[in-house]
Amino acid sequence: MAIFTDRIIQAAKLEVRLYQRVKADKKAMGQAAAAVLLSSAAAGLGTITRAGFGGVVPGTIMALIRWCLWAFLTYQIGTKLLPEARTKADIGEFARTVGFSAAPGLIRVLGIVPPAAEMVFLVADMWMLVAMVIAVRQALDYVWTERAVGACVPGWIVNMLIGFWFYA
Repeated sequence: MAIFTDRIIQAAKLEVRLYQRVKADKKAMGQAAAAVLLSSAAAGLGTITRAGFGGVVPGTIMALIRWCLWAFLTYQIGTKLLPEARTKADIGEFARTVGFSAAPGLIRVLGIVPPAAEMVFLVADMWMLVAMVIAVRQALDYVWTERAVGACVPGWIVNMLIGFWFYA
C-alpha cells in the first residue's frame, strides 16, 4: 500500500521518473487501474453539491467513461496520427503510464465543499491534462512535448465537452 500511495503522490507531483518507472513495471497495471477508479470515485463524490447523494454513482461512472474515452482517443491520435520514429505502441505500457495521470483527479472529492466545487473540478481537469501530457510523452517515447500535447488535447476537449453536457 505504501508503494501505491507513494506512486500516487509522485504522479500528482508530475514526476517524470515515476511515469518512466510504471511504464516498465508490468506489475503496476492494477495500481494504474486503481488510480483511475479512485479518481473517478472522487469525481462522483465531488458531485454531491450539484446532484446530491443520488448523483455519486452516476457521477463516478461518467467520470470513468470520460477518462477512458480520453485515454482511447489519445492512444489513437498518438500512435496513428502523431507517431515519432521512436514511438512504440505497446498498449500495456500506455495504459499503465496514463493510468497514473488520473492521480490529480483525486482532489475532485473536495467538490463536496459548495463554494469550491467548480474551481476544484477546473483545477483537477487542468492538472490531469498536464499529467497526461507527461505520461504520454513517456509512454509513446516522444522526443517533443508539443507532440504529446497534440495527442492529448483533442481527447481532453471531448472529455470536457461531455462533462459540461452531463453536469449542465
